[in-house]
Amino acid sequence: MKDQVSTPWRRPLARLRDESDRGSGSVELAVLAVVVLFLVFAAIQTGMYFHARSVARSAATQGVEAGRQLGAAPADGIAQAQELLAKYRSVRGANVSADGSGPEQIRITVRGTVATLVPGFELDVVQSAEAPVERWAEAQ
Repeated sequence: MKDQVSTPWRRPLARLRDESDRGSGSVELAVLAVVVLFLVFAAIQTGMYFHARSVARSAATQGVEAGRQLGAAPADGIAQAQELLAKYRSVRGANVSADGSGPEQIRITVRGTVATLVPGFELDVVQSAEAPVERWAEAQ
């Protein structure tokens, strides 16, 4: 008896439901596509950031290795770091400095920004390396 009463109402309600759901798949796909594109761009941007950070760290390390050799100056380390940065071009507007260096210690710092996919959005990269300067020591 319950089925007989609800049956006349079932068809019009089903039609209303079907008509109001038309096009909802397209809307869901559009919303999902935006989310997927955001995740893809975020993954690419993260990779670009970590690559630029790695290049900056390598440049600082090579600069320290060049500047700590016997008879070398901090300027030699800066030149070596700038050469590596020019080769990879991952760090934009790179600034290499030897601030914090002394007669017994050399420190090379690389500062710059990462290329971004979103205009107006900037990510800064700062990496440094330091090591003692090589020198001759007399035998005791």
